Amino acid sequence: MTGFIARAAGPLLIAAALAGCKKNNTYVAPPPPQVGVAKPLSQAVTPYLDLTGSAVAFNQVSLDARVEGYLQAINYQDGAEVKKGTPLFVIEPAPFQAKLQQAQATLAAAKAALVQAEAEFTRQSTLSRNDFASQSKVDEARAKRDSDRADVTNAEAGVALAAINLSYTQVLAPFDGVATKHLQSVGELVGVTGPTQLAILIQIAPIYVTFTVSEQDVLRIRKALAARGQALGPLDKIPVEIGLMNEQGYPHKGVLNYISPAIDPSTGTLTVRAILQNKDRALLPGNFVRVRVPLAVQAGTALLVPDVALGTDQQGRYVLVVGPDGKVAQHVVQTGQSYGQLRVIESGLKPDDEVVISGIQHAIPGDPVKAVPAAMPKLPASGQ
Repeated sequence: MTGFIARAAGPLLIAAALAGCKKNNTYVAPPPPQVGVAKPLSQAVTPYLDLTGSAVAFNQVSLDARVEGYLQAINYQDGAEVKKGTPLFVIEPAPFQAKLQQAQATLAAAKAALVQAEAEFTRQSTLSRNDFASQSKVDEARAKRDSDRADVTNAEAGVALAAINLSYTQVLAPFDGVATKHLQSVGELVGVTGPTQLAILIQIAPIYVTFTVSEQDVLRIRKALAARGQALGPLDKIPVEIGLMNEQGYPHKGVLNYISPAIDPSTGTLTVRAILQNKDRALLPGNFVRVRVPLAVQAGTALLVPDVALGTDQQGRYVLVVGPDGKVAQHVVQTGQSYGQLRVIESGLKPDDEVVISGIQHAIPGDPVKAVPAAMPKLPASGQ
């Protein structure tokens, strides 16, 4: 009897053990994922016109040999900065110095002849008044005097031309700038059949930046100015910010310098030029640059969120927002201008929305999350 009880109790104990295991393996849902949230940054911002342009030399000129002769000297290092008036090249001056002396001698002879002709005219005029000389003699003396006066004028012009040609034997820098490598060597004959290029002089401080503005942007600017009761003021009061392709932000500052008076009908754009002091020589002619023109401080405040919080799908750009129920919702938004890490949200978002800005990969629309406060990036200073 005892054995029977023992055999019967065995299955019961096993069943009880199995029942206990089933209770301990009951599925427990994992905690919701944690995401960082923050309210949109609400702040007044300056709208900008973002464009692209290119740097252009303030001055650029070809240094040419304008007279024929042998290149006698090169007085600069290739690529060196030179000052206005610096003699960069010397063409053999001796022949031109001799021509100047020859012209001066011709002038001296013409002046001497004129003195004699004037004296003869005076003498003949006196004799004519006393009836000791015929009118024909007076006319002849007058003609000789006038001819000698013309010879003096011609000789003076010859001296001036000879002096000019002598000055051309020194090729001077017409402005401060950087001289390129020399294109002719000492001893070469230059200026034989016409001007011979010796080098190029480029002024890069200050420097121009040229860009184009679309007709739509022009109309938008004029409309904005009209709405504020303003007109386009002096160009040098309108700031321009420039950034190179490998730079963060817009560290180079300048002002507008020129606006074309007419829109190009073939492109529908307006040519605009800015001028920058470029004291550090950071910009070089030909640089492709980013251009930003601040328009005016925006009325009211704008809502901004980090660029990393934005996603894209078939409906466009969106942000993920954690609602009061702790669940994630997707809001389709219209985006505006970027400011550093932040971007303006023009519509689709409210100031008190809790926007997911970190742990976005764990936020799935419709699922619950654990929202914790996260730090919103700050608006960058102007020019960044």
